[in-house]
Amino acid sequence: MSDANGTNGPNPEKDLSASNLPGQRGEGGEEIRVQRGMFGANNGGDTSGYGGLVRSVRLPGPATRPYGGWFDEVADELEGALEEQGLLPANAIEKTVVDRDELTFHIEREHLLLVARTLRDDPALRFELCTGVSGVHYPSDKGRELHAVYHLRSITHNRLIRLEVSAPDSDPHIPSLFSVYPTNDWHERETYDFFGIVFDGHPALTRIMMPDDWQGFPQRKDYPLGGIPVEYKGAQIPAPDQRRSYS
Repeated sequence: MSDANGTNGPNPEKDLSASNLPGQRGEGGEEIRVQRGMFGANNGGDTSGYGGLVRSVRLPGPATRPYGGWFDEVADELEGALEEQGLLPANAIEKTVVDRDELTFHIEREHLLLVARTLRDDPALRFELCTGVSGVHYPSDKGRELHAVYHLRSITHNRLIRLEVSAPDSDPHIPSLFSVYPTNDWHERETYDFFGIVFDGHPALTRIMMPDDWQGFPQRKDYPLGGIPVEYKGAQIPAPDQRRSYS
């Protein structure tokens, strides 16, 4: 295949290490599981045609200094501000990740409130806006299966960073950031609704999408595939878990 300049570039159909394939980290990062097939299906057959595909699923590993650009400035200011408050940065920041030109601080959950308040209030940081929190479920990431991801924007400095906090399935509690970023109100409710992450200190942590008496958390990877029959133009479409299986 040819690139924009007319030269021959990597062919993803033949070159599995092609630089234009998304999500390629080689042997770097942290392997949390090995996926077989396109979507990891293991109980109904893989109908994608890629049933023989085997690849490792990796999370990006910690970055080393210098991070580049303004990333070092933000990291230095955050670590210095935490030290001024009597908290060792290494006790609050589990790791700092730079991946795809984005900066992510992995924060120990017991220090999340202090870190978020520091990022908001310190004049050299001024991350005034949290655009929400998203849940992620990695069943194979033992001891930290549930992740909450926050995107923070500094309007003052025109910068965007990410905070990530993890919790185990057995203790799915993370402090609520409602007191620091009130806009997180409904985002935390939605993340609780779909992933079962309990945001301690939220003023009204109730379901927001699913019925109040719904059992389970639908966006967890181990949530059973089910549903209800649907009538469609006179035909009865069975629930997903009752449709034919493939071999």
